Amino acid sequence: MAAMARASSKTPKSKVKLRDRPKWLVRVILRYVLRGILIVIALAVVATLTFSAINPPTTPYMFSEGRRVGGVNQTWVPMEDIAPVMARSAVAAEDANFCTHWGLDLTAIRAALEAGGGRGGSTISQQVVKNVYLWHGRSWLRKSLEALMTPLVEAVWSKERILEVYLNVAEFDEGVFGVEAAAVHYFGVTAADLTPTQAARLAAVLPAPQSRSASQPTSFVRSRAASIMDGAATIAADGRAGCFE
Repeated sequence: MAAMARASSKTPKSKVKLRDRPKWLVRVILRYVLRGILIVIALAVVATLTFSAINPPTTPYMFSEGRRVGGVNQTWVPMEDIAPVMARSAVAAEDANFCTHWGLDLTAIRAALEAGGGRGGSTISQQVVKNVYLWHGRSWLRKSLEALMTPLVEAVWSKERILEVYLNVAEFDEGVFGVEAAAVHYFGVTAADLTPTQAARLAAVLPAPQSRSASQPTSFVRSRAASIMDGAATIAADGRAGCFE
């Protein structure tokens, strides 16, 4: 009888342990997930702060292209050594509301969705995040990380810094990155000496530089460049270039 009593007294304890084990496991998993999220956030903040003052030595895409074509052509230049009309042309071509949004242009995104994915809705800030920190592609993971990091970059970097980095890491031809290398490659001049027409043609090859040429423009590139020249003049006149000039 005593043995049976001892056995019965142990049974509830055993059941309690089995019942509590999943709760303990969930707590451990949640703890590690939370730590992982905090680590990712900390790394993102450190990376954002670092490149707010230090020029990125390369980018994931630039690195992969360098391995593919045997090297890249890039010379970093500060914003003051880039013709103002080039900065205005890039904004007119890629993100006319650059100075007024906080990284994500909801109007452009809505227009892109309504167009059925045939046009892009990415801002210059999003493109900088993609080029500097992430990878190319259309995966939901990359787009989610881009959407999360872009407001952080906008909060830490100035608009001028965002545009400076963009103009220095954008691809203008196969293996040709940055506006300085592009200006020399296509026109034999420095980025500081670009004319309005040259600047508009450089902006017109974006975002498809491997199928467009700034020095031997097709009728499409000529037409797009003419539109960009008008847009650059417009944003200069209405104040939408004020945040980087």
